[in-house]
Amino acid sequence: MEQRLSLITLAVADVARSRAFYVDGLGWAPLFEAEDVVMLPIGPQLLLSLWSVEGFTAEIGEPPAAGLAPITLAHNVRTEAEADAVLASAASLGATTQAAVRRDWGGYSGYFQDPDGFRWEIAVNPGETGAYVLP
Repeated sequence: MEQRLSLITLAVADVARSRAFYVDGLGWAPLFEAEDVVMLPIGPQLLLSLWSVEGFTAEIGEPPAAGLAPITLAHNVRTEAEADAVLASAASLGATTQAAVRRDWGGYSGYFQDPDGFRWEIAVNPGETGAYVLP
């Protein structure tokens, strides 16, 4: 197996609501849309799939767990001002946010939750790792 990831799928309660947040709100452009799924390009050869809970359950064979997902999605930016602006934009869309702060690991990050509670870290990551993840 090659060391790469092709899709990240999030099971969402309301595809139209999630589409409104990501497409209409954040301004992301879908690659594919159907009644129960929206697929968004988020990196070279990487898609974010917003899939209805019903469709997810039918294919996987069991419903997703309830509660806090033990995962975060991260979006790195170049400056603290840019991190603050992204968090402010998410807040303007109704997202719950956690203000960015300077972290012990040397970076600066904060969080917002999408309409289904998936947490996005908005981060300035100094050094080699930050340079690797930014286009």
